[in-house]
Amino acid sequence: MELWIPITIGAAFLQNLRSATQKHLKTVMGTTGATFVRFGFGFPFALAFVALLHWSAGYPLPSLNGTFFAWAGLGALGQIAATFLLIHLFSFRNFAVGTAYSRTEPAQAAIFALVFFGERASLGTVAAIAISVLGVMLISVAHVAVSLRSMVMSTFSRNALIGLASGTAFGVSAVSYRAASLSLGGPNFVMQAAVTLAFVITFQTAIMLVWMLWKDRAEIGRIARAWKPSLFTGFVGATASFGWFAAMTLQQAAVVKSLAQIEMLFTFAATVFFFKEKITRLEIAGCVLIVGGILVLLAVS
Repeated sequence: MELWIPITIGAAFLQNLRSATQKHLKTVMGTTGATFVRFGFGFPFALAFVALLHWSAGYPLPSLNGTFFAWAGLGALGQIAATFLLIHLFSFRNFAVGTAYSRTEPAQAAIFALVFFGERASLGTVAAIAISVLGVMLISVAHVAVSLRSMVMSTFSRNALIGLASGTAFGVSAVSYRAASLSLGGPNFVMQAAVTLAFVITFQTAIMLVWMLWKDRAEIGRIARAWKPSLFTGFVGATASFGWFAAMTLQQAAVVKSLAQIEMLFTFAATVFFFKEKITRLEIAGCVLIVGGILVLLAVS
C-alpha cells in the first residue's frame, strides 16, 4: 500500500471529527467564529509541527520562493472563498442541489491539474473519481425531493452555480497546495507539507481576524469564551490539514480528494452506530458508490 493512502484515510477521519466539533461550536458562536477556530486555534499546532520536525527530527527548513508564496496564497484564498460559498448556500431554502454540485471538487481538481500542470489521470482513476463523486452527490440530495433529471435540468440555477463555484474554488485550492508544497523541493514530503500548512493557516488566520475586527468584534468574545473546545478543534483540524498536504505532496490532488470521500462513510458510521439514526435508501446507494469508487481507485493506484 502506498503511503499516501493511509495518510489520506487518517486525515479524513480527523476532518470528520473536526466537523463534528465545529457543529457543536455553532451553538455558542456564529458561522464566522466556528470557521475561524479551525485556523486561529490551528496555526500554533502547525508551527509546532514545523519546529518538531526541524529541532527533533533534524529536517532542514526549505527555502521559500516566489512560486511557493504565489501558489500557497492562491490556495489559502481559494479555500476561504469555497467555504464562504458553501456556507452561503445554507441561506437558501433548497440548497441541496448546490451542495451536491460543490462535491464535484475532485473532478474539477483533476481538470485544473491537467490544464495547469499537465498531470494526466488514468482511465481507471477518472472512473473512480466519477463513481465516488456521484455517490456523494446522491447523499447530498437524499432528504429532498430531487431526482437525477431535476439535478441535470437545474444545472444553471443559482444554487447549482454557487455550488459549482464552491467546488471550483476547492479544486483550485487543492491543486495550488500541491504546487506550493512541491515548489519547495525538499528536504522531504513531511517537512514540505508542514511548512506549507504553517504558512497557509497563519495567512488565513490573519485574514479572518482582520475581517472579524472590522465586521463583528463581538464574535471574538464568543470565541474566547469557548477556548477549550476551540483548542481541540484547532488541533484536529491542523492535524487533518497536515495529512492532506502530505498526501497531496505524494499524489495528485484529485486522487487524494477522491479517496477523501471516505469521510462520508465515517459520518454515516457515527450516525448509525452512535446516534442510532436511520439512513435512507438513497444514502445507502451513495455509500455503496463511494465504496465502489474507492475500491476502483485503490485497484488502479
